[in-house]
Amino acid sequence: MASRARDDAEPVISLSSATASLGSRPVLRGVDLTVRRGEVVALLGANGSGKSTAVRAMVGQVPLTGGELRLFGTSLRRFRDWARIGYVPQRTTAASGVPATVREVVSAGRLARTRLGLPRRADREAVARALELVGMAGRAGDSVNALSGGQHQRVLIARALATEPDLLIMDEPMAGVDHGSQQVLADTLRDQVATGATVLLVLHELGPLEPLIDRAVVLRDGCVVHDGLPPKAVGQHALPGHDHVHPHEGSTAEPIRTGLLT
Repeated sequence: MASRARDDAEPVISLSSATASLGSRPVLRGVDLTVRRGEVVALLGANGSGKSTAVRAMVGQVPLTGGELRLFGTSLRRFRDWARIGYVPQRTTAASGVPATVREVVSAGRLARTRLGLPRRADREAVARALELVGMAGRAGDSVNALSGGQHQRVLIARALATEPDLLIMDEPMAGVDHGSQQVLADTLRDQVATGATVLLVLHELGPLEPLIDRAVVLRDGCVVHDGLPPKAVGQHALPGHDHVHPHEGSTAEPIRTGLLT
């Protein structure tokens, strides 16, 4: 599809010659990635290619060992406006071991925008809109412990949407999600794109999100091997540079920045 990005605007994400390691293992090996305002970019690649590490670096969870990251034109070390970013992490649940209702979890997405931690009418309305968008308004008072995997994912996305972000970063939002929830998530993302949101998605394959994608960036062994139109073939084995070897990335996750409300 034609790109919605505005070429004259400052990039929302600018990653230049980025390197990063997990322990002693190099994971990113000089990654260049630019995402402009209004653009929907899919970050693709086999397991272990560096996709999740790249987005975790973008939200301050993984430090870069080299190169530069700028968010909304500001270097990462000076960036403070985390409320502009909604982040949905990989391999987690809405419950996180703490008893809470669906509404309480989604309300956490407003903390960066509330004053003195006191919710305002605008906060309550933003939470209600986010729940409606993901089809969970009718479960707002339910415990998150009673939800299915797909419903957990909807709640996590609603939490990110409640921030009313300018940039939405989602790490494998379709992984382990039933077909019905996949369609709900695709429709939700379509609504966000229609409002002009900038979106970066980590995916194994495009699936129902394919019509929304402007550009695909494919990583292999921590390097960009493709940056352009999304591959037509379905499945990671059809991706440019795929070598049929799937080393798994480390699954140890650091605490997420409070401002990101994930």
